Amino acid sequence: MAILFGLLAAVLYGAADFCGGVAARRSPVFAVTILSQLAGLLVLFVILGLTHWHLTPRDVVFGALSGICAGGGLALFYHALAIGRMGVVSPITAVLAAAVPVLGSLVRGEHLHATQGVGIIVALAAVVLISASFEESSTGTREIATEGVREALIAGLVIGGFILFLSETSRGSGLAVLLPARIVSVLVLLVTAAAFRGRLKTPTPGLPLIGLCGVLDMSANAFFVLSARAGEVSIAAVLTGLYPASTVLLAWLLLRERLQRVQRWGVVLALAGVALIAL
Repeated sequence: MAILFGLLAAVLYGAADFCGGVAARRSPVFAVTILSQLAGLLVLFVILGLTHWHLTPRDVVFGALSGICAGGGLALFYHALAIGRMGVVSPITAVLAAAVPVLGSLVRGEHLHATQGVGIIVALAAVVLISASFEESSTGTREIATEGVREALIAGLVIGGFILFLSETSRGSGLAVLLPARIVSVLVLLVTAAAFRGRLKTPTPGLPLIGLCGVLDMSANAFFVLSARAGEVSIAAVLTGLYPASTVLLAWLLLRERLQRVQRWGVVLALAGVALIAL
């Protein structure tokens, strides 16, 4: 179940990032991020009304810390998606977002089977291959697209902190740990938007896509928490980190972004990594 939940989280995160990236090209980044976070909060209230949970003070603290990382990381990530290529930005962020909790879990003494360790390495390598997108320069030579890369690097580290802090919460908290995380995330984004005088007004036609982004993102968060609770945090983080395959596929199907040969091999390698982790 941990593997299934992790893969479902990856699919939903990828779809959410695609929707957020497209929306950020049409509306202010802060508007997209804050409104999508609020939409996800509404979904969370519905989920909590149907489940049993108990929050301890420690859960609230670590949930709040994860929310700080989520708010800052998402704002940077959506900005990177808006100015760069989805096929480059998304995987770079994914590698770092997965690497941070994996390293943290190993430091805490989490033990993995040898095949699972190999699977994690293969999966991270797959994400790198999926990110190997090239474009034609003005001189006709092929070079790696670098627009938005710096923002993607920072976003990856910060989002990795979100996952790491979230993994420190108790099993009894259920999905309720996402409540302090989401509330603090929205507050951080509102303060940041005010500090940078970010525009929050967005065209009405863009609201459905932003709302869908929030629903997908919160659903992905829920599946990640379920995956981490059902198995090892490092495995859940790496499986969830495969979400760029979903983003790249949607960009290829709907935006006609070219899926290059090396990226196709990356998808194959990702499947091999999942198989090794499952063993």
